[in-house]
Amino acid sequence: MGDEARAAGFRDHVLKEAVRILDSFPEVLRPEIYVVSFRIWRVGQDPRYPYVAVGYNTESEVRRVLEQECSYEGTARWEYAYWLLEGFEMVGHVPEDPVGSALHLAEARAEGLWYEDEDALAEDERDARDDELVLRFDDICIDAARHLRADGHLERTLGRPAPIVLFDMDRPGWEAEATEAANPPEAIADFVEHHSAL
Repeated sequence: MGDEARAAGFRDHVLKEAVRILDSFPEVLRPEIYVVSFRIWRVGQDPRYPYVAVGYNTESEVRRVLEQECSYEGTARWEYAYWLLEGFEMVGHVPEDPVGSALHLAEARAEGLWYEDEDALAEDERDARDDELVLRFDDICIDAARHLRADGHLERTLGRPAPIVLFDMDRPGWEAEATEAANPPEAIADFVEHHSAL
């Protein structure tokens, strides 16, 4: 398997799993889901082990937050700190996704980005590899979000268009850049308006 096949394999896997997870969203909640979330993180905050948790937030959750936690609707609706975050499936280099883990490891090794803790790497070399691993996973997640929308799968599943918001709790503000890259402007107008006012 060549380098391109390995990269395509992991990229294709993330997209295929995102489609499967989207299809598993509870039917009863679909009319209430107004946003799909891609929560990007790393096991132990280690860039070698990235994953994305594919989830959603609902109109009911926004109402609950407005009643109990926050009085501003834009914050309750568009700030991920107030969203449903737990219990969603993870895709990537995590124990819950052995296929994704194997594909990601093969790709990182083939591209010379993987290292073991005991490898004698200079700190700047380790940092450069970590940065590249983060950027590559970001690109794969943005690409998966674009495909879900472009092929019509998102709209077929939810019965209407909805934004896909990508975020990483380690990088405040990055969600605006990533979400704009993953969605057409009309799909995220309310999200952009809220974040522009911050």
